[in-house]
Amino acid sequence: MTIKVLLADDQVLVRAGLKVLVDSAPDLEVVAEAATGRQAVALAREARADVVLMDIRMPDMDGLAATRAITADEDLAGVRVLVLTTFEVNEYVFQALRAGASGFLGKGTEPEDLLDAIRVVARGEALLSPVATQGLIARFLEQPDRRPTPSPATLSALTEREREIVALVARGGSNDDIAEELAVSPLTVKTHVSRALLKLGARDRAQLVVLAYESGLVRPGER
Repeated sequence: MTIKVLLADDQVLVRAGLKVLVDSAPDLEVVAEAATGRQAVALAREARADVVLMDIRMPDMDGLAATRAITADEDLAGVRVLVLTTFEVNEYVFQALRAGASGFLGKGTEPEDLLDAIRVVARGEALLSPVATQGLIARFLEQPDRRPTPSPATLSALTEREREIVALVARGGSNDDIAEELAVSPLTVKTHVSRALLKLGARDRAQLVVLAYESGLVRPGER
């Protein structure tokens, strides 16, 4: 099946370059382009895109607000948002993940990595660039007024094994990595992750990472 992609960026040349790249892949297709956040939300509904490549800084509703609008819409439950930004804007990316974005990429990413990222996010199987995401969230939370307050109740619905796996997800582990470490099958890990997502009301693994840090289950710098 072809993965339908919506491009949301206020720069015409950026969108043009992304369109050429995305359309060059036989399994990907750009179905719509938006120059503002408000257009992105409207076109996500109209074009029924699978993945939105979302810039953060756009006029008439920025990418963060647009991401929140898309991920909060029950009719768009299957739409994944992949934020395109620079790693220097830590707070923006953290807010995007909290808003429901499935991951992020820097605009200097290699073309093939971007195409692979779209596929990963579309499958919803793994957080894009988990190690990079972990590092970025950790740096953000290390700011003096941003330290997480441990709240065991947040994760009280999880079993001990589920908590263990969520922590490993937050540290950047893939299903295969976690399966090897715990001596279980990748399918078992996937099942535990799915149950944790359901119990916590999280949209995807990106939100599990955020919850793990915010609750104090995982702390910046821990391995």
